[in-house]
Amino acid sequence: MFSYQSDINEAFLPLRDTVFRQLRMQILHGELKPGERLMEVSLSEKLGVSRTPVREAIRMLEQEGLAVILPRRGAHVASIENKQLEDMLEVRRTLETFTVNLACSRITKAQVDELREINSEFAQAIETGDTVAIADMDFRFHGNIALASGNKKIVEILTHLREQLFRYKYEYLKNADNPRHLIEEHEAILQAFEMGENDKAVEIIRLHVDMQELGIYHSLEESKQK
Repeated sequence: MFSYQSDINEAFLPLRDTVFRQLRMQILHGELKPGERLMEVSLSEKLGVSRTPVREAIRMLEQEGLAVILPRRGAHVASIENKQLEDMLEVRRTLETFTVNLACSRITKAQVDELREINSEFAQAIETGDTVAIADMDFRFHGNIALASGNKKIVEILTHLREQLFRYKYEYLKNADNPRHLIEEHEAILQAFEMGENDKAVEIIRLHVDMQELGIYHSLEESKQK
């Protein structure tokens, strides 16, 4: 499974991961449009690689919800579907609140410190305006909370869900006027962890998810009007 760390040196990545990152960026930046065919032959020629890493990269894009592979029709860039988004956000809200409640009673000081360091990197990404890095750091922050819950199955489910939501999150962050409030919301969650205030932590994460949901829908509506 692909690991979201923007500082990885591509020279040390497997070829399929390098191809995946390139195609991922082209989709997120709109160079590859929703519904567009992902042809292995043309992509391999364009990227200067064999078809095998391209095929593997497309499978990784499918796992992240950026591509759809259909029998006899090949691979396409996935469309942005409101109903699919609604279902995923509903599941995310339920799992995130449950996970935060678990983490509040199980998280260690070392894990809180690590989360605070991630939030610091998140703030730096916001300052530089690197949207992909912002989304990656947010992914890591929430992923580490899931790890602190101690429930491996929840970690697995939430990781897959966040991969599916990454494209929507990217669109939201790309168009957000000022995402700095997310830093403060992350910090408020950490303070609730430190105080052992389960109810407060759950209240904050629910509001955090709800506000992002509104932002994502607003971003999608703006994109349709362009």
